Amino acid sequence: MQPSAEQEIDRFLRTGAHDTLSDAWPDGSVFERTCAADAALRAALTSEVLARTGNVSVPPGLQATDHVVFTREKVGPMVRGLFPADEQPTVLDVVGRSVVYLTPYNIKEVLRAEPHLSSAWSLANLYLISCDVDPLSPDAPQIIGLSQATTCYVSIRYFREGGRFDDVVVHEAAHIFHNCRRERIGLRGTRRREWLLEIDYGMRETFAYACEALSRIQELGDSSRARRALLSEIEDGPMPPDERVNASVYISILREAVGARNGWKRILRRCAPRRKNSVIRFPSAAS
Repeated sequence: MQPSAEQEIDRFLRTGAHDTLSDAWPDGSVFERTCAADAALRAALTSEVLARTGNVSVPPGLQATDHVVFTREKVGPMVRGLFPADEQPTVLDVVGRSVVYLTPYNIKEVLRAEPHLSSAWSLANLYLISCDVDPLSPDAPQIIGLSQATTCYVSIRYFREGGRFDDVVVHEAAHIFHNCRRERIGLRGTRRREWLLEIDYGMRETFAYACEALSRIQELGDSSRARRALLSEIEDGPMPPDERVNASVYISILREAVGARNGWKRILRRCAPRRKNSVIRFPSAAS
């Protein structure tokens, strides 16, 4: 028996899954049914989220924060370390406006504007968890940031908690570099430089975690000695909780980065794609 629209809405709210053919909406063409289903599922999702978070308020410090300026300050050292001077203003502007902090002021708009229903469901859970209320599913991942193409969503938990070497804004912003085409933002692209940065597919999470750690090391350490001590803390602590990251490679990259004049470039070189028939050149100590 074909499920009803009400059953499909209930399934979507519980699991994030939905019928792409929208057969529970029987009237009209496939396109018309899909539009009707999308509107109904999105409206139900938004209503459920707002009903669960009606009494949530934005932390006082966050209300007065200029989010774009805050993001630019956070990612500034990374951008300046990875891009030439003439490209830095453009990249900083793009990244500064690509990080969206989920708050009671914008969650309704975000859920309605996100192109993919499954992603909207994930963002709803991200927001609910940040508000200290039950997510739509007990299996929802306990995360405070999520990247979708060239947009990074960050929950308000970012401003309340986090480990000593955690910075999800830098981490998620690092993913923009391999998701955004250069020509899209007005930078010259070539066959070998299609993206803002060329990052090997299998090294993307390692790249993001290494950038995150280096950002915190530079923020906390005001001397070479202090930064080496901070690196030792990372070596002795828990590794990134991601099976795609090889712990020994991650630590090796950070050791190179902390000891270099421009550690960001060291991270990029270690995470760049290997060119076929290319000669491996070891960087000079000044890089």
